Amino acid sequence: MRPSILDYRDRKSLFSDLSEIVARELSEVLDTKERATLAVPGGTTPGPFLRALSRAELDWPRIRVMLTDERFVPESSERSNTRLIRKTLLQNRAADAPFVPFYARADQPEDVLDGLTGAVETALPLDVCVLGMGEDMHTASLFPGADRLEEALSSDAPALIPMRAPGAPEPRMTLSAPVLRDAANLHLLITGEAKKTALGTALQDGPVADAPVRAILTAPNPVTIHFAA
Repeated sequence: MRPSILDYRDRKSLFSDLSEIVARELSEVLDTKERATLAVPGGTTPGPFLRALSRAELDWPRIRVMLTDERFVPESSERSNTRLIRKTLLQNRAADAPFVPFYARADQPEDVLDGLTGAVETALPLDVCVLGMGEDMHTASLFPGADRLEEALSSDAPALIPMRAPGAPEPRMTLSAPVLRDAANLHLLITGEAKKTALGTALQDGPVADAPVRAILTAPNPVTIHFAA
């Protein structure tokens, strides 16, 4: 199934509409299930979307929130995605949402992988997942050339995988491709002409390892791409 693309007149409209769409999807999930699970991207670009979503009138204590990936750094670090999520999404009405961490204090992610993976698996499957994409066509921390990319893309990959990639100054923790692909509602948030060009490349046939976002674009459930220049 080919993804649908929503082309917004500006980023403000994108962030506002996406927050309303995600809130509606979460509400529909809670109408049929006791709990819902939401996965969101880190970085600064989705900040306005996350702030808008934090004000949604939802039963947030029933919505488990996790990142799609995290740098393996403590929350005190300026590079921590968890730090950003606490300042953007986990505010206002969403302050009561339970958070599933991808970091625990250790020298390396492998030292705490089992415990973190257990918490993630308890919250799966993802009901709503919002992802970003880099100009190199990575998504989450599924980077071209990453050390465990082949494993992360495999159909039997574990839920959570430590990842080290060229140019990344610290290890990452990322949800694997099958977990992301299995999301019931899957959204890809893209801004800027450079990423639009990269998306055009990713939508063409080619090796997934060269453009890991292709694993998302070919997911079995509908994928919606949200773009604004």
